[in-house]
Amino acid sequence: MNKPLVPGTGGFHESRHMNTSHLISWVAVAALAAGCAGAPRDGSEQTDYYVAKRRAAAPVESPTIRTLEAPPAPPVGRGPADVAHTVYFGFDQWHLEPQYAEVVQKHGAFLRANPHRSVMLEGHTDERGGIEYNVGLGQRRAETVRAALSRMGVPDRQIEAVSYGEERPASLEKTEEGYRLNRRVEFNYR
Repeated sequence: MNKPLVPGTGGFHESRHMNTSHLISWVAVAALAAGCAGAPRDGSEQTDYYVAKRRAAAPVESPTIRTLEAPPAPPVGRGPADVAHTVYFGFDQWHLEPQYAEVVQKHGAFLRANPHRSVMLEGHTDERGGIEYNVGLGQRRAETVRAALSRMGVPDRQIEAVSYGEERPASLEKTEEGYRLNRRVEFNYR
């Protein structure tokens, strides 16, 4: 049963104490709600502050988008200027023909005079023959030119011999002239 709220019996004081607690709690909640009502908690007060500060500051330029450009490559010489950079071979051959001896000699003299330079000898073939055979034939051609340069006193550290077989044709013609242009070693200076 409920106690009667009669003053002096303790019930009034207990109820009054209970009502005062509830009242204080409700007042605190109301005050807190009233204080928070003025400042939204969605972050907009911060946004407003920063937008106002940014407008007051110097105008911000829109960013410009630049394309990335590689720096220009350092100029690299092509080796001796007064000589061909390609020697040609006969069908299924890898020996150096006499008409190309002077070409190889001039490249050898250039490499000896420029010990900081190096050359890649790129061996090539025409499309006739199997892939593996053509890679081997291109390598034998490059090694033939390498051996000739070595005999002239060019250090091995300046020479590299590689084969591309039929992968990089100089001519796409399926004629004897086109095939002849593909059977070659190119001097590629670095």
